[in-house]
Amino acid sequence: MNLEDRVTELESRLAFQDDTIQSLNDVLVEQQRVVERLQLQMAALLKRHEEMMGQFGSFEEDAPPPHY
Repeated sequence: MNLEDRVTELESRLAFQDDTIQSLNDVLVEQQRVVERLQLQMAALLKRHEEMMGQFGSFEEDAPPPHY
């Protein structure tokens, strides 16, 4: 294999690696968007849960234990 063939092979590999890296980056960016959206949803659910526990928490404290 001469030098020109080796350089051509390396350039070809580099092009495929660049394409793979770009594809992986695109997937990573999309996954980060999904994670951020899920974090916002989780925060909203936790806030809602805390609000509901604040409303109904006093009823549970006044209730007799289940063995009565």
